[in-house]
Amino acid sequence: MEVESLRQFFLWCTILNGGLLILYALIGVTGGGWIYRAHHRWFPISREAFDVILYSFLGLYKLLFIMFCLVPYLALSLLSSR
Repeated sequence: MEVESLRQFFLWCTILNGGLLILYALIGVTGGGWIYRAHHRWFPISREAFDVILYSFLGLYKLLFIMFCLVPYLALSLLSSR
């Protein structure tokens, strides 16, 4: 596979996953109460525990996004600019 094809692949992965990360963060911040009420119906969990789980998920997603989408894209962009 060519470097340019890989760079384009990681570009679209970065765009899509970055958009999802922003969407999840906005929904989590603005609709946290609604999400908590929906999940509280199925799982007996406190609000504090729910907040920890939500922010832990967002942190893990952001870390994986940076490691597996953004860094490969930037590395391939630097490689192809030479």
